[in-house]
Amino acid sequence: MSKKNTLLKIYRKMYDSLGPQKWWPGETPFEIIIGAILTQNTNWSNVEKAINNIKKVNKLTPRGIHSLSLPELAELVRPSGFFNVKAKRVKTFVNWLFLKYDGNLTAMFNQDCRMLREELLSISGIGPETADSILLYAGNMPTFVIDAYTHRIFSRHSLIPEESAYDEMKSFFEDNLPEDTELYNEYHALIVNIGKLFCKPKRACEQCPLLEFL
Repeated sequence: MSKKNTLLKIYRKMYDSLGPQKWWPGETPFEIIIGAILTQNTNWSNVEKAINNIKKVNKLTPRGIHSLSLPELAELVRPSGFFNVKAKRVKTFVNWLFLKYDGNLTAMFNQDCRMLREELLSISGIGPETADSILLYAGNMPTFVIDAYTHRIFSRHSLIPEESAYDEMKSFFEDNLPEDTELYNEYHALIVNIGKLFCKPKRACEQCPLLEFL
């Protein structure tokens, strides 16, 4: 079976087993971006608490975040952990957004996807996974997100080498799947759920929907 057919079959198996994931949670593209930055090294429940804190003071907009001092923002995002570091990352992104696009997300997302990805990667604190999450989930752009779950699942299934780098894994999916934003969105969300439920550091293969692919 070709890699393309295998990847699509894996997708259908996950989708049939787990259903649509409706990911990434967020009422606005900006909320999704802030969530993508805050979720680094923490779980989503902590990110939700931090985002709700920002909502309570009506600052969950580019201009709202821009108006906050770094200590004020750090206190709001405290539940997300590493709050001083994360507040600085959020402020750095927002300051860049105003410097480059006058605080306008629509103008930002009107850029070419590859060019915008390079711009995002130039911002301190934004790595490949965060950049691709912003592009895919907030910008509806066709870029595949790679995370630790992706590496674990697909290396265990011998579809990617254990030593694969981020961009190598990203190319593997994008070269073998249709360029489809909705597919990329759902595929990555399903991978995350499979990783959380079954493909843990201690394997639970017998219950996993992907057992037949081992």
